Amino acid sequence: MSKRRYAELVQAQRAADLVNLLVPDLPPVEAVVELLREHGEPEPIELTAEDVRQLREAALVLREIFAAEDVDQAAELLNAALAGYARPPRLTTHGGTFGWHLHVDSSDNAPWGEWLLTSSCLALAVLLAERQAPPGGVCAAAGCGRSFVDNGRGSPRRYCSSRCATRERVAAHRVRSSARPAT
Repeated sequence: MSKRRYAELVQAQRAADLVNLLVPDLPPVEAVVELLREHGEPEPIELTAEDVRQLREAALVLREIFAAEDVDQAAELLNAALAGYARPPRLTTHGGTFGWHLHVDSSDNAPWGEWLLTSSCLALAVLLAERQAPPGGVCAAAGCGRSFVDNGRGSPRRYCSSRCATRERVAAHRVRSSARPAT
């Protein structure tokens, strides 16, 4: 796997994890900070309740992209988000902290919500263009609904984890078994 593809997958996974944290309910600031740390965001991570609210608004847009039914709908939603929020591409090292990489937010000090939405859309768009398939999905398991990244190996994913897939297979087996006539 190339370094660039790996970076896009990491950013896409960060997006999915933040969507899963931010969409059901507005989480505490500390929970968001901890997740950003887990994804390698450099210290200090200074978030306010307003920042978390803006991150949640961005996550709601991203959730729609993950929920796209096909590649055309995913592309349409990504194009709309990029047209509405992205700025012209620019290269940055964040003052020498990282290697040169592409950003489409307004600045290295862009608001958290803008940063999440634009960086995530860029990563998801690259994955879509590379694979010609939706970059992720929403878990099909009953009661789950978590967003996930589809890394492109094998057939398209329907579940966020093997646990959800197994739970669904077992439930379907039980339904089939209970529907059989007794002998």
